[in-house]
Amino acid sequence: MASLAPFQGTLGERRAAHLLRRTSYRYNRQHLQQLASMTVDQAVNDLIALQPLTMEQPVYDDPNTPAIEQNVWLIPTTNFDTDLEFPYRQRVIGWWLNEALEDSGIGHRMSFFFHQYLVTTILTYNHATYFDYLRLLRWGCLGNLKKLMTKMVADNTMLYYLNGHQNSKTSPNENFAREFFELFTIGKGPQVAPGDYTNYTEDDIVQAARVFTGWRTVGNRSIVDPETNFPRGNAQLSRHDTGNKTFSSKFQNTVITGGTTVAGMYTELDAIINLVYAQPETARNFVRRLYRYFVHSNITQEIEQDIIQPLADTLMVNNYEIVPILRKLFKSQHFFDMDDSANADEIIGGLIRSPLELALQSLSFFDIAIPNPISDNKKHYETFYYYGVYERMLGLANLNLFYPPDVAGYSAYHQEPEFSRHWFSSTSIVSRYKLPQMLLTGKRVVGGSVNSSIGIKLDIVPWVRNSGITLDPSNPYDLVKDLLDYMLPVALDTDRFNYFYETIFLDGLPPSDWTYEWENYLATNNQTEVKIPLERLINHIMFSPEFQTF
Repeated sequence: MASLAPFQGTLGERRAAHLLRRTSYRYNRQHLQQLASMTVDQAVNDLIALQPLTMEQPVYDDPNTPAIEQNVWLIPTTNFDTDLEFPYRQRVIGWWLNEALEDSGIGHRMSFFFHQYLVTTILTYNHATYFDYLRLLRWGCLGNLKKLMTKMVADNTMLYYLNGHQNSKTSPNENFAREFFELFTIGKGPQVAPGDYTNYTEDDIVQAARVFTGWRTVGNRSIVDPETNFPRGNAQLSRHDTGNKTFSSKFQNTVITGGTTVAGMYTELDAIINLVYAQPETARNFVRRLYRYFVHSNITQEIEQDIIQPLADTLMVNNYEIVPILRKLFKSQHFFDMDDSANADEIIGGLIRSPLELALQSLSFFDIAIPNPISDNKKHYETFYYYGVYERMLGLANLNLFYPPDVAGYSAYHQEPEFSRHWFSSTSIVSRYKLPQMLLTGKRVVGGSVNSSIGIKLDIVPWVRNSGITLDPSNPYDLVKDLLDYMLPVALDTDRFNYFYETIFLDGLPPSDWTYEWENYLATNNQTEVKIPLERLINHIMFSPEFQTF
């Protein structure tokens, strides 16, 4: 029986590793060991906190000054040079990726959850309004879902992306209203009659579109939301439909009184949010999306009854505050796969890692030094994050970050029955398997300019010596075991372990050969003979099907 009953006791390394992999892009030995010594309450409290940013916004070198140290803020308050839109987009993407890499908590994982849930693209308007959209996701990702949705209605990028800026009383545009119901809130459900779905009707879309009339984008970002302090769109009463809006029996035939002032427009907005979120299916629909993102893609009738429904009830009781359901889920026996008697894990190692988890968790695990965004600006944003991470590690692996294919988002998060298996396909497999080579050589190795630098490099021998990944690197058994324990989500049986240990690492040689070569390296600092088996081991671990999951 699936159970939300809390796990009791100290986490230990395996459960701590599972919790950390699923909640943060920053996965390393130090944080894992800290969590392993904690109770589940302490560990979840550690992770469910919005960590401070390392840099409030991207910077670039001022081209009018001779010294690279002369940096200015990327985005002025209102104006920017449209001729530099492409490099500015590079820097917004690089800034977000770097913050995600440095984020030891759940903030960026939740921000990305809301990006794939409340979809827009970075090409929609401009880099500056997209930066505002990303900040809004961060602002609301651990707050109140209803409030975040209310703010999203007036977000400049969202207004432009779903044609909200064209929706007026004389020329209604139903695009946003349709996605508001189908994708962002309650979900369609099976069609029961022409224009009639399980959870709403076509006429409800018409009425909602009337509520959303009158919002306009503000390209110079001069209008700021007083609560978030972020730029937003403008409410124009002259374009708003001030008539009453009557909804169907799906919403208890509720009438929303038309607002005749700008304040009345906001009252209408609050009214429709409250109306839709008062429906139990809205809560269930959100929890299902959250469950598939953090836990597993398969929602059985048992999961629906024992996990989804209780979490949805908790969400509604707490007026759609997000943190209470995250706490309940991440503390549960179910999340740690401890609520059944099956020997095989269905949850730990039960999802295929997205290219984002694969890249960032590998970079953080090996503690690879990233070029400084201020003193080494071009190498940081362009060479590494754009051409290295964004194009090779993500784009060629089928994740065009912030360019989802359509308003439904990235296929792996919503398209049945494959879900996360979409990350592992004939078009993405080459880039996924080239990741260790990219890290170990510091070259692009896939796509164009394969011999060009990506701005970073993993020097595996000093890392093994200094990282503390194992107490005694001269002991080959312990070294391989510790690397496998930290890098793979599941425990290996004896035959599988011996494959990595005897066949891959030792290459059929006696263990004493490795001990001799390691001690020789310590004495001479010549890493030639120890580098080959270490790189061979890292490549094969990262090629393994176990490493592709989390």
